[in-house]
Amino acid sequence: MGRRRAPELYRAPFPLYALQVDPSTGLLIAAGGGGAAKTGIKNGVHFLQLEQINGRLGASLLHSHDTETRATMNLALAGNILAAGQDAHCHLLRFQTHQQKGKTKAEKAGSKEQGPRQRKGAVPVEKKSGAETHQEGIELTVENLQAVQTDFSPDPFQKVVCFNHDNTLLATGGTDGYVRIWKVPSLEKVLEFRAHEGEIEDLALGPDGKLVTVGWDLKASVWQKDQLVTQLHWQENGPTFSNTPYRYQACSESGTFLGLGTVTGSVAIYIAFSLQRLYYVREAHGIVVTDVAFLPEKGRGPELLGFHETALFSVAVDSRCQLHLLPSRRSVPVWLLLVLCVGLIVTTIVLLQTVFPGFL
Repeated sequence: MGRRRAPELYRAPFPLYALQVDPSTGLLIAAGGGGAAKTGIKNGVHFLQLEQINGRLGASLLHSHDTETRATMNLALAGNILAAGQDAHCHLLRFQTHQQKGKTKAEKAGSKEQGPRQRKGAVPVEKKSGAETHQEGIELTVENLQAVQTDFSPDPFQKVVCFNHDNTLLATGGTDGYVRIWKVPSLEKVLEFRAHEGEIEDLALGPDGKLVTVGWDLKASVWQKDQLVTQLHWQENGPTFSNTPYRYQACSESGTFLGLGTVTGSVAIYIAFSLQRLYYVREAHGIVVTDVAFLPEKGRGPELLGFHETALFSVAVDSRCQLHLLPSRRSVPVWLLLVLCVGLIVTTIVLLQTVFPGFL
């Protein structure tokens, strides 16, 4: 029996490192690149339109945003604003979709790209796993808003970025171990403090103003502004794995499910509260999984899911974006449970009346 394979949703012309899904528009945003090395590998952010095509979830390339010599290594999404980590800087981008106005053939033939933000319309994409060309009449534009340096180590590099709950603040972390908080969209710095000895691997801003960070120093910390609230140390609070590397490279949660990607290219979906594994593809990519993201359960998510319970997207250095679908598990409808409960109550009353006349 052959190895289980996940459908290939899209293949980019460069390695993919970051992934986001916009629930309101059904856009899948994948980014990466070859960096500043003169290898001929491009750098960019690709906007894919997700669609149900003949009962299958497919994607078509709607817009390709050129990032010149900078590869995008991490992304965060707040409405129609993207925060993109490129080298030591964070770039804010605003994208908009709208109906394309009618153009004459001469106008279409004469339209040329005039920089990253002027590239419009569809870009031909090789059809793979149900992907087709984009819907006619829809175009997307990208505007560069602001950029700021967020890391200042000898070899500066931004590793993670995230928005707070109301999208008014942005948090960044990098190789110098500092957390920096910025106003959106001005990118004015409001807070800066040393959170870890060494690189910051991930961080999250909570609705109560608290910040959670994890770093290469094996510590997970909770902060109230720049004051440490509590801290966990892997060697003290977790199991001991001597000389064992971390296998999980990317993680995403939907509230119900937990999606994981590993350094060996495997992808899995778990129930969040019990960690029961529901889906697993060994070495789906065959190389490190750099990011995973669920199709949101709001907006266009339910429409695009069809008869599946959830959908997880994964990207890797192999330039591929894969689709992992979890079929709906059999369950008893709520209305049927209510009918059964009512029937049980009625049956109990009838039996009691039969056994004990005058019960009612």
